[in-house]
Amino acid sequence: MPRRLVELPLLRSLKPGLHVHDEEALNAEPSLDLLDEAITPLGAFFIRNNGELPEIADAGAWTLTIDGEVERPAVWSLAALRETFETVTQTAVLECAGNGRSQFSPATDGLQWRLGAVGCARWTGVRLADVLRHAGVKPGAVYTGHHAQDRQIGKPEKAALSRGLPIAKALAPETLIAFGMNGEPLPRLHGGPLRIVAPGYPGSAWQKWLDRVSLRTQEHDGEKMRGTDYRMPIRPLRPGEILDPANFAVITDMPVKSLITRPADGFTVAAGEMVTVAGFAWSGAVPLAGLELSHDGGRSWRAVALEPGEGPYAWRRFEARLPAGEPGTLTVMARAHDAAGNRQPLEMPWNPRGYCNNQVQRVSGHVMARAG
Repeated sequence: MPRRLVELPLLRSLKPGLHVHDEEALNAEPSLDLLDEAITPLGAFFIRNNGELPEIADAGAWTLTIDGEVERPAVWSLAALRETFETVTQTAVLECAGNGRSQFSPATDGLQWRLGAVGCARWTGVRLADVLRHAGVKPGAVYTGHHAQDRQIGKPEKAALSRGLPIAKALAPETLIAFGMNGEPLPRLHGGPLRIVAPGYPGSAWQKWLDRVSLRTQEHDGEKMRGTDYRMPIRPLRPGEILDPANFAVITDMPVKSLITRPADGFTVAAGEMVTVAGFAWSGAVPLAGLELSHDGGRSWRAVALEPGEGPYAWRRFEARLPAGEPGTLTVMARAHDAAGNRQPLEMPWNPRGYCNNQVQRVSGHVMARAG
């Protein structure tokens, strides 16, 4: 029996509200109303897989190997990691680079995510930097290579995903080897027993089921690190243009973005009443700076205060009441910007892999005439 059919009942029991995509690998996302909390519950957190989930008989026996360009290669048990290094918790947004891919026109290849492949969690673990420095990082190390036990569907000899990080990000204090999520042991569906947490980077860089980190003297060339995988074009490309990997660069920063979690698309309201618009905004390496709302389809905008977040990599809540106006269609929009002046576009520039869609979200409803 295909592994997906084995895992599907588990996912449905733990995450009953998620939409499961019709893919060979197990992938699922929540409706946006399930994302209306500052810390996304485990039951509402999206699932992204490139292959088959590994079978893990004994999480306590899991080990992590550190090798490559290090002075002292090592093998760590989970218990030894906890005992040797400081345990820290980092609140951070995890977003798939392909989130919102279904909005591109013309359509692109890849999983047709709606807008739910994102969530904000408290990740607990040890700093990757502490573990690497304990091993002694050699001067020639420029990149990490991450290895895991998930395999391609139908090809158990091949890794499903093997990504890495530039050495500066690997040694940054926010980058973790995580064994906890929202105060619980890291669930197997989310990469437990160990995964990388790389705040600001796309979810592909947050390697799940991590069992080896190898330091490299060059950019890592593991599975889905070559060609145009998880890369953006360095110049605008036309639909149908031949794709040359030389014109693409690895995604190392997710763009500023916002998400309206209330009201839901298709809402109704009586003329003259107020509509509560709520959601979250976040950014990658560049700090989030502000957010505006529109209730006239983008003709005018008003600044809305952002609530404090749990640290620089968490999303920040916004909530405001907007007038419904005259009977007819009402479209509300949220537009965030970062400290460098980058602002969400009204229409996302097309790219051939459907990555990093941060276009302004439109939520439309109907304003009804008052009775009587």
